[in-house]
Amino acid sequence: MDRAAKEAAKDDGSQGFVDRGEVARFDALAATWWDETGPMRVLHRFNPVRLAYIRDALCRHHGRDPNAPFPLDGLTICDVGCGGGVLSEPLARLGARVTGIDPAEQNIAVARAHAQAAGVPVDFRGETIEAVVAAGQRFDAVLIMEVVEHVSDMPAFVRTACAAVKPDGMLFAATLNRTLRSFALAIVGAEYVLGWLPRGTHDWEKFVRPDELGRAIQAGGLSVTDTIGVVYNPLTDGWRTGRDTAVNYMVAAERRN
Repeated sequence: MDRAAKEAAKDDGSQGFVDRGEVARFDALAATWWDETGPMRVLHRFNPVRLAYIRDALCRHHGRDPNAPFPLDGLTICDVGCGGGVLSEPLARLGARVTGIDPAEQNIAVARAHAQAAGVPVDFRGETIEAVVAAGQRFDAVLIMEVVEHVSDMPAFVRTACAAVKPDGMLFAATLNRTLRSFALAIVGAEYVLGWLPRGTHDWEKFVRPDELGRAIQAGGLSVTDTIGVVYNPLTDGWRTGRDTAVNYMVAAERRN
């Protein structure tokens, strides 16, 4: 067991890096996960961008064709903080063997019910990443998408997520940069002016700069291979990747051993 895994295994996974206030907030929103016109509307609009990013990076890494019917066939993926399974399900449709974990039990109940109704095989569990690592489970890819800004100890949480990555595996993260522009757009604009998100969804002080996230990933034994911004286009009411990381951004990292 590597050093990061040993450190992660010290926690029994019962509390760990979970912010109980955040869990309660998302538990209360559980029934709205699959409502594309409700509080999760922005996430549904954002989902195709992050799905394509993960698919294409994994295909490059493994020498696969991203346009094949099941380009992620057989790859194991852990979707940490999976919520209602909005990202887990399409990844499973691409052939991956997906484990979705979330400490909010209502989220897991919604995710299981939706996946079963859709006939999509995803292993949803009401667990923390600490418990998964302590149990010795490792994956070809670990996803910490829109979750690092909601945990109680970001560096320790990221190191633990890294410990769940297999040798030659990958980690993917998506989060919000801590800049004045992100405060104006993601807090004031999205929550108070436009009403895209429930007020109080985000705490600007918990937003994470790319250099901070990069240091945490490096401490977990992985190397960042790509950082890309995600920008909203009001003309198309959609999201696209670009160079601007001042508000939303995504990161890919690899364990090179």
